[in-house]
Amino acid sequence: MSLTSNTLFATVLVATTLMFVAAILLWPRFAPRGWRRILGRIGLVIVVQVLVLSCVGLAANRSFLIYGSWTELAGQEQALTVGGRDAGGTSAVQVTDRLNPDVPGGRTKHLGGSIEKVMIEGERSKIATPAYVYLPPEYFQKGNEHRRFPASVVLTGYPGTAENLLHGLRYPKTAWSLAKQQKMKPMILVMMRPTVAPPRNTQCIDIPGGPQTETFFGTDLPKALTGAYRIGTSSRSLGIIGDSTGGYCALKVTLEHPESYSAGVGLSADYEPESYGAGDLFHGNTAEQQRADLLWSLDHLPQGNGAFLVTTSLKGEDNYGPTQKFIEKVKGPKRIYSITLDSGGHSFNTWNREIPPSLEWLSTRLSAE
Repeated sequence: MSLTSNTLFATVLVATTLMFVAAILLWPRFAPRGWRRILGRIGLVIVVQVLVLSCVGLAANRSFLIYGSWTELAGQEQALTVGGRDAGGTSAVQVTDRLNPDVPGGRTKHLGGSIEKVMIEGERSKIATPAYVYLPPEYFQKGNEHRRFPASVVLTGYPGTAENLLHGLRYPKTAWSLAKQQKMKPMILVMMRPTVAPPRNTQCIDIPGGPQTETFFGTDLPKALTGAYRIGTSSRSLGIIGDSTGGYCALKVTLEHPESYSAGVGLSADYEPESYGAGDLFHGNTAEQQRADLLWSLDHLPQGNGAFLVTTSLKGEDNYGPTQKFIEKVKGPKRIYSITLDSGGHSFNTWNREIPPSLEWLSTRLSAE
């Protein structure tokens, strides 16, 4: 039974209700003194509390899609690696399923577009990871058979699941609506986790002797996407956006791989690697550890062309100070833009307010060259 399934949640909810009623009915039987009756009362309280907490946890996970499976919850999810290729050169993007976007006309591609569930294989990094690719309706419309489109990689935080980009953060529906209102150009969205070598929080870093996740995002992913979809082949055609840890990755690869990405958006982003779930990322390599600090990198590495957009809040966010430092350190020809809310938080509610203007901004920075 899936961790996010309706059946599991309903089962636990019913069990909690029945146990609560049973505890009320059985409580008088344990009223007399005696160690057995005391243990009985303690047992009833513990069972009810465990079930209530399970309901709350399942409800929160269903809302925020933090863990998509029992293996993720247990920290036992295994990284996928690329095997051998045949002489014909198997595509680096394999479609495994297709979904209908939650928009009017979503069952018809030329009206609502399409969402493809894919497996992406990295040629150099040897990393394989799932993703969802939203193709706008214009991609399928008559006369556009050879038209190229701009694209943006969209990242969750950590641990997160790619599904929360479809449902909780509603990227395809927002992009469809904005394009319908002519507030942004039709754009391909490639939605995925930054956790491409689970269960480690690798944060788009090439780990010595470990997963080469910077190589995957900076080099392999752009090549795979332009080989599989009608995406422009210059860096002007590709942007990247993410929240929290995904925001850190978006800013990092935009800074370090201007040949691949021309625009990066960090929603409530970190500016240096976090320790949670990361393990030893650098193995004593102090140069790479410094490079992973975005504020240090802005001072010591070439910034190149392109642009950043960063978001924060005056109240409710703990990244306001670092965001201001990041803004101050960006130098031309790199461009920096920002969104600062009066109040917000590290949550879907805040990011859902910031995503529409962020997609509009990306649309003005990207082209289908």
